[in-house]
Amino acid sequence: MKSILIVGGAGYVGTVLTSHLLKQGYSVKVLDNFIYENQFAVQPYIGDPNFTFFYGDLRNQKDLEEASKGVTDVVLLAGLVGDPITKKYPQASEEINDEGITDCIHYFNGKGLDKLIFVSTCSNYGLIKDNELADENFELNPLSLYAKAKVGAEQTLLSLKGESDFTGVVLRFATAFGVSPRMRFDLSVSEFTKDIFQGEELLVYDEHTWRPYCHVRDFARLIELVLEADKDKVNFEVFNAGGDVNNFTKKMIVDEILKFVPDGKVKYGQNGSDPRNYKVSFNKVKERLGFEPSFTVSDGIKELVDALKAGFYSDAKSEKEKYGNYKLALAEGKDDK
Repeated sequence: MKSILIVGGAGYVGTVLTSHLLKQGYSVKVLDNFIYENQFAVQPYIGDPNFTFFYGDLRNQKDLEEASKGVTDVVLLAGLVGDPITKKYPQASEEINDEGITDCIHYFNGKGLDKLIFVSTCSNYGLIKDNELADENFELNPLSLYAKAKVGAEQTLLSLKGESDFTGVVLRFATAFGVSPRMRFDLSVSEFTKDIFQGEELLVYDEHTWRPYCHVRDFARLIELVLEADKDKVNFEVFNAGGDVNNFTKKMIVDEILKFVPDGKVKYGQNGSDPRNYKVSFNKVKERLGFEPSFTVSDGIKELVDALKAGFYSDAKSEKEKYGNYKLALAEGKDDK
């Protein structure tokens, strides 16, 4: 049985990945420091004989050592995720996303792992022309602290080719959507759906900008495919993680939501604070690993609308910080504003 350590496994993607791998018969260990006070998200797995949780920090080698005993593979998901949170906490971003992740990658070299999968982002492409598709060799143009740190970590990992005893793999994730034990409403599909469903007037900036999207359960399935892939297919390779079917503009997302909530109120504006615009090619992951998404953006919207109708997330207004990467549980005085 493979034993997988998910660093940052209590988050939006990590909890879904944990569930998926447990169902597939893997032993799963999670290392997380609940930087978003998201302890509730791992509770469903406590008591599963194949699940072990370690409260700890990727910046602490003793924590890494304790959590990684006996593991065969590592999935590195941890970090401050998203442009707003890294902008709000630049010092923490540097300590975790730049220094911490880099040190963590180096730590696992020489530990006898099979694979180390680093989860990066398609945000690395930044701003490209509407008539262009970004494949894995497209010039990177990171516009934020978040994306710049991801590019740096990718370079760190890829520089170890031929110098490490593990198979390194970079997955550049599309923007995530879908229901998760650690639900986030600060991501486009979920945020738009919730606000429109709750009767709020949604203001959407730059509605014709493109982004790729992918369901969290598809991410989990892709990571399993990488874990099981022959080394020669994935060895120090970079893959855009998603599918062509889910390249969407913001306007396209809104139009899909209005099919389920036809009386929704939406306004459009221009020159918002986030200029990113990129369509992404997913040919490589499809051809090399046979991966295509099982869930479309429309599927994710329906899933969330059904959950909202059933009364889930009724506390999303009163407990906003529970449902997104808005605030860090940090020691007082460290970027905490």
